[in-house]
Amino acid sequence: MKRHAVSTRLWHWLNFACLVILFMSGLNISNAHKRLYWGEWGFEPGQAWLIVPKFPGWTTIPGHYSLADARLWHLAVAWPFALLLLFMWIAILVNGHFRRDLMTRRREWRWSAIRSDVAAHLRFEFDHGDAKFNFLQKLTYGLVLGVLLPGMIVTGLGISPGMEPLMRPVSELVGGRQSMRSLHFIFAWSLFGFLILHVALVLVSHPLRQMRDMITGGPRET
Repeated sequence: MKRHAVSTRLWHWLNFACLVILFMSGLNISNAHKRLYWGEWGFEPGQAWLIVPKFPGWTTIPGHYSLADARLWHLAVAWPFALLLLFMWIAILVNGHFRRDLMTRRREWRWSAIRSDVAAHLRFEFDHGDAKFNFLQKLTYGLVLGVLLPGMIVTGLGISPGMEPLMRPVSELVGGRQSMRSLHFIFAWSLFGFLILHVALVLVSHPLRQMRDMITGGPRET
């Protein structure tokens, strides 16, 4: 078995492409109404919990303001994005990657083990023995795969005009449509923060080898 299965590598790069398009088209959509609210309704500046700055054209898809075109890009990529996540979960459950490499063990939740892991990261020491990932990596990947990415999909459906009636019970659980929109924003920027951190850690930890392994699969493991 190679370090990274074909399914993992395929999902990694396709998911990255989808996220870039979704994020940049989402910034264009955000420019249409820059205020975020909690609850069912919201329009006035005084009701907003956050006023998002206007994003320049070089950060958006398309590169000029067009709500209609941005929505077309967003919706065109949203469904492949959701199906890819479903594919990834099926793959990691079937091939044992989740149980073997991503599932945390009870001993890893001890405070002494967590403190040691954090201290090692602060010293840029990423060696974790025979395991593929350490506790912090497992926890982070678990949050991304199990919370942030599914959260993006659920909240996106909740604010999509075509799917909004079907998602009404879920919207009501979080307070309404504007709450779903705010959560969608939070999930999106949390993923952006994860991406920045992920790239930074790759750059300080054998970047060429890690890039090669995520393309070719890396050496076979015994």
